[in-house]
Amino acid sequence: MPAIVEGSVAVFLLLTIVLGGGAAFLAGRTLAKEWRPIGLLLFYMLPLSAGVRFLHFALYEHDLFSGFEFFSHTLILMAFALLGYRLKRVDQMITQYPWLYERSGPLTWRSKT
Repeated sequence: MPAIVEGSVAVFLLLTIVLGGGAAFLAGRTLAKEWRPIGLLLFYMLPLSAGVRFLHFALYEHDLFSGFEFFSHTLILMAFALLGYRLKRVDQMITQYPWLYERSGPLTWRSKT
């Protein structure tokens, strides 16, 4: 876990999970709202991950150019972005096409029978 390498779980939770994850979740929702392809999430999460790494560096003097931390933060932010994307897409499908689809779970929809 990157927070153990960097020294503080609280800093990791605050900067990466709360701030970065919240921004990633909102970015995923926005991409889904605009009907953009899911592949764009990677391109949006790379600069966001760099920003989170910079906050770790600027506020807590962590290593700025650590490949492991950058990669792990990118994966975590991608997970939050994918969650936001999928939740919004399910909502769109069942709201805009109510005669075709119904919700089958929080992250899935199915065709109406």
